[in-house]
Amino acid sequence: MKTLQSVVRRRRAVAAAGAVSAGLLVLSACEKPTPMSTITVGTNSVSSQATCYNDGKTLDVQTLTSCLKDTDIKSISVDPDETVRFGVDPKIADSGWTILMNGQPLTDSSTKTYRTIPGSVFFNAQYGASGDSTLVSIKEGEKDVTGLWSFKLKKDH
Repeated sequence: MKTLQSVVRRRRAVAAAGAVSAGLLVLSACEKPTPMSTITVGTNSVSSQATCYNDGKTLDVQTLTSCLKDTDIKSISVDPDETVRFGVDPKIADSGWTILMNGQPLTDSSTKTYRTIPGSVFFNAQYGASGDSTLVSIKEGEKDVTGLWSFKLKKDH
């Protein structure tokens, strides 16, 4: 004859197995996070997952144009006398990446994970800036674009 304890133990084991299975099912339904990029100014940093990302596959021109118009992006204040530091996940660096300012290339492609640019560049009309904020994007891919990370730099007066 089975004891009450062994029945309870078996039910707990079945319930635990069911909970683990349900948890795995939920995890597999989630989207995989994209590589991160970070901008640091002084002691302040802002990090973001991609605005547009296709897991290593080329993004078409319509998608990129739409991504560059996205307004739901993170921002950071920039003192023009400070240095702006850009850091990217090694996966982005391996593909080559370019810094864009208002949609136009500001740098050549790089395979380093880190770059620095003087803050004054982002508010200089000579580089296409206008007003007190600038859209800065990180474009993954040397020829074909496979990811885009966008940030708003706000001039700190």
